[in-house]
Amino acid sequence: MTPEKRLFLGVRRSAAGAAWAHRLSERQEMTALAIAQGQGVPEIVARLLAGRNVATDAVTKFLDPTIRDLLPDPATLTDMEAAADRLAAAIERRERVAIFGDYDVDGAASSAMLKRFLNHFGIESEIYIPDRIFEGYGPNPDAMRELVGRGARLVVTVDCGTNSAPSIEAARQAGADVVVLDHHQVGGALPEGVPVVNPNRDDDLSGQGHLCAAGVVFLALVQTARVLRQRRPDLPPPDLLFMLDLVALATVCDVVQLTGVNRAFVVKGLLAIRQQRNVGLAALARTARVGEPINVFHLGFLIGPRINAGGRIGDAALGSRLLATDDPVEAERIAEVLDRLNGERQAMEQVMLEQARAEADAELAGGVGPAVMVTGNDGWHPGIVGLLASRLKDHVRRPAFAIAFNANGVGTGSGRSVAGFDLGRLVRGAFERGLIDKGGGHAMAAGITVQRARLGELRAYFEEQAAADVSRLRDEETLLVDAALSAEGATQALLDALEQAGPFGAGYPAPTFVLPRHQLRDVRPVGGSHLRLDLRSDAGGSLQAMAFRAAGTELGEFLGRSRGARIHVAGQVQANYWNGARSVQFRIVDAAESPM
Repeated sequence: MTPEKRLFLGVRRSAAGAAWAHRLSERQEMTALAIAQGQGVPEIVARLLAGRNVATDAVTKFLDPTIRDLLPDPATLTDMEAAADRLAAAIERRERVAIFGDYDVDGAASSAMLKRFLNHFGIESEIYIPDRIFEGYGPNPDAMRELVGRGARLVVTVDCGTNSAPSIEAARQAGADVVVLDHHQVGGALPEGVPVVNPNRDDDLSGQGHLCAAGVVFLALVQTARVLRQRRPDLPPPDLLFMLDLVALATVCDVVQLTGVNRAFVVKGLLAIRQQRNVGLAALARTARVGEPINVFHLGFLIGPRINAGGRIGDAALGSRLLATDDPVEAERIAEVLDRLNGERQAMEQVMLEQARAEADAELAGGVGPAVMVTGNDGWHPGIVGLLASRLKDHVRRPAFAIAFNANGVGTGSGRSVAGFDLGRLVRGAFERGLIDKGGGHAMAAGITVQRARLGELRAYFEEQAAADVSRLRDEETLLVDAALSAEGATQALLDALEQAGPFGAGYPAPTFVLPRHQLRDVRPVGGSHLRLDLRSDAGGSLQAMAFRAAGTELGEFLGRSRGARIHVAGQVQANYWNGARSVQFRIVDAAESPM
């Protein structure tokens, strides 16, 4: 724990192994008071804003972010003017356009946005999403030549392309122009002779590196519409604000920072989603049984996973087709397929997780265990290893890899990290030493291709490089707490105040409250891996709580043996909808003993 943080309720080690600390420093406490008094917002909202470094004079615009105030000038992005000129020319010349997208939510949303924009002008276009297993990530030469062979005069890569110079050159050699709209980190030489719009390229000074690909595509469409207004006033563009539903979906699911224009994208995009103008999104929400106003949780945990399911274990293009269609019948059909695939994915993931946990628990049984947990299996599906690594990382509280090996002993692996440890750098080091065939990523997530015969060397390298840092991070693991709360204080009015301060996400975390010395009156398993709890304060207030995926974890075991005791409970206050009624629910993320 950093020295400037003050312990909350004196908890140095919780059930989940963390120290609890006040999120707000003493200076931020004063800022919160100034915000509450000067801006007329509820005290709890003022505390949330101050604890997330929102300045007093920025509160009004932060709580009501607008596209008009926050949208950057698209032309400030390197190569944007050239990209927009080429897109506008394709529309003017009525050329066939191929859209090459990634197979995740961001890629699907980006592809659908561009196709909808082209459809408005009657431009023939097709979306191509590569197969995750057989083609891998990003453009490949064969696919690019195939698209040109089918008549594409312009190929636009979205959410990919920055690191695909050979494939883009193949498209150019075949006779097409290429435009790259991407946001990924640059891993080598940029493609030559084509506009590469990526706010994360080294020579881009726009300061928009927090955008997901859909945000970059939205800016490209704004700039293209600007060009068309100047050159062809007889070709009025569509109302781009109606595409903010897709930008919001991608922004949430790609877990980019909810700062700057991203916050406006999500706030205004949620309003657009609730209007249900996108028939595909509306169909998927119905299939996912969302019975309340759609919020960030639904996008990230119900809708997004279903779109991703196509890319993981089914047809990778299903998500983009769903988001691009205006046919209600087709939308319902695709939504049902994605829902079924998501169910299959969940069942496969559960089996794989049990196997991975068993392997990890055996590694940890003898003591401290490895700094980086590496698990692998011949029977695992390579499209699910990323999810598996994330679950495993939460289970062992350290960086974790899950690797699916094929019959030839070649493993496709994915890793997830803990805050403060740069996993991408570790993987790049392994590649430079020849321990893996391929590898890359960023601080929190990475992918590798590794030979089974090199797995022992790879584990040894990870241990050598990561042991000291991971040990320190585990010792310093801290849960930041915004405020104490009682069961009777968890009211509808508090929910309203929290919604006023939201939406929450990456870079703007949801508030964590602690219920001090509440009696745990009941604990019962639900849905296989979840726990439902009833809490009561000394004053007699009661509150229903859920601990998701807690069964079999240190937290779940602590809660199980604490039935009837008074304990400290940490978590988030959330709305629970049932039969049209809204109630308050507490989502438990940690707990600790309460001294008598």
